[in-house]
Amino acid sequence: MIESDFLKHLDRMSLLVSKRISSNYIGERKSLQTGRGTLFKDHGMYTPGDDFRAIDWKVYGRTDKLHIKRYEEDKALVTHIILDASSSMDYASGKVKKFDYASMVGLAFAYMAMKKNEKFVLSTFSENLDFIVPRKGKRHFVSVIDHLKTKEAKGKSKFEESLMSYLKKIESRSMIVVVSDFFYDLDEIERSLGRFKNSEIRLIQVLDQVESNLNLKGDLNLRDMETSEVVRTFVDKVTKSKYLKKKNEHNAKLKWIADSLGAKFYSFSTDKPIFDSIYEVLRN
Repeated sequence: MIESDFLKHLDRMSLLVSKRISSNYIGERKSLQTGRGTLFKDHGMYTPGDDFRAIDWKVYGRTDKLHIKRYEEDKALVTHIILDASSSMDYASGKVKKFDYASMVGLAFAYMAMKKNEKFVLSTFSENLDFIVPRKGKRHFVSVIDHLKTKEAKGKSKFEESLMSYLKKIESRSMIVVVSDFFYDLDEIERSLGRFKNSEIRLIQVLDQVESNLNLKGDLNLRDMETSEVVRTFVDKVTKSKYLKKKNEHNAKLKWIADSLGAKFYSFSTDKPIFDSIYEVLRN
């Protein structure tokens, strides 16, 4: 659940990291602008209708002719945050559900985009894609929070189908942030993300502490969150070792997929303080 204290801390953190993350939110598309911009380009002759404030008076003093400064202004990326809202994200062995943790990470990206007056969107997927049109501003950010407060993580996940549907809705170069447990077939993940190769990609894995460490032991009944299938098993040191080996191999392949796409991959457990995770992601 998103609480007011979280938003207050998020605002404080945005001040700390805003300078360091600017390169993550600025696109490569540039246009020639007059007046104040980002990078000085050259001078041009002043013509009626140009911004009077852009006149370079030093040049005028040397030439007796009005010249304006022209700049290359970086065009901002649209930030697309895509949250996994399937049943597996509803799990919590402690106080924080995976979906709530993922939502807070996603909101951090949305908040930074809002502060820079850039377009952003936070959508969810499980059996269906729940897409929202990208917009700017505080009102849109509040609507995203309201949407998340009513959203429940449920249903089976259709990862590839959802991302393919999402791809059709992207109209410009974008930053794609996918937040999920990524408990999917690796070939499916690679195929899906490969379609977004012209975008900046961030993959953020959110796991419960039990999924991260398998800190269980003894005779247990384990239930699949998406199929409700119950499996009886016995967890000992050998079982734990085998599980962690498979999990680490899975994540190593996820990182390889990310690296091959020029993307960044992060993995967090819900017992890690949320702002430690947010800072780790945003500072890069």
